[in-house]
Amino acid sequence: MIILAATPIGNLGDASRRLIEALGNAEVIAAEDTRTAVQLMRALGVERGGAENRPRLIALHEHNEAEKAAEIVALAASVDVLVLTDAGMPAVSDPGFPLVAAAAAADVTVTAIPGPSAVLTALAVSGLPTDRFTFEGFLPRRSRVAALAPLAREERTMVFFESPHRLAESLADLATAFGADRRAVVCRELTKLHEEVARGTLVSLAERFAAGARGEIAIVVEGAAPATASLDDGVAQVVALVAAGSRLKEATAEVAEETGLSRRDLYEAALVARR
Repeated sequence: MIILAATPIGNLGDASRRLIEALGNAEVIAAEDTRTAVQLMRALGVERGGAENRPRLIALHEHNEAEKAAEIVALAASVDVLVLTDAGMPAVSDPGFPLVAAAAAADVTVTAIPGPSAVLTALAVSGLPTDRFTFEGFLPRRSRVAALAPLAREERTMVFFESPHRLAESLADLATAFGADRRAVVCRELTKLHEEVARGTLVSLAERFAAGARGEIAIVVEGAAPATASLDDGVAQVVALVAAGSRLKEATAEVAEETGLSRRDLYEAALVARR
């Protein structure tokens, strides 16, 4: 089988007993960075003795996982393969998804050793609603405001990853896309010695981190308030804007942004209303 093993995101004390046992028994380890895997084993006191007792190490990273998936799935048909990433759970914003998909297609068993997750840790400490959330991964490097626009009316709490040197700029772009007063939390160096959980509005956090930051970053953003306008009210606004000279498409987009109503529903209903 294939065993996805969560590794500490910072504090080695978070390593589970199952992870340590698996590292001690694995015949094959597929790792995002084989050097990091060896360092982890040493740090956790996992001793494998002579060369004959050491596991076979296979590099599995974003640049080769598509081509390595078939090889690892074939191995997993006869031996357990332990899959590690540098931190957290494989396949969650880390290498592993193509491998799991290939294993599922080949009817090879996939299981997991659960453990640390930066996504869930950031969400849990944020103080923002946790009953419904969405993980959006790393923010795009370019055209962030345009890429974020479809999420402006997302009502669930959102979790993003970001690089420290782009943090202030990304927070400013989030403020532009979602509104300056939207609540957010910047989680930095979670579980590590210099852990920081900074709460505020998007604009205030952009100012706070204007000088930059260090370490691993997760940003948790409050979801949008539920739409309160009715579709009929929205259509009436669209029709009024069109009567004043706006194009239907532009009027629909403007009303959808203001009310949180579906742009598609508004457009189709406005077409009917104008007949």
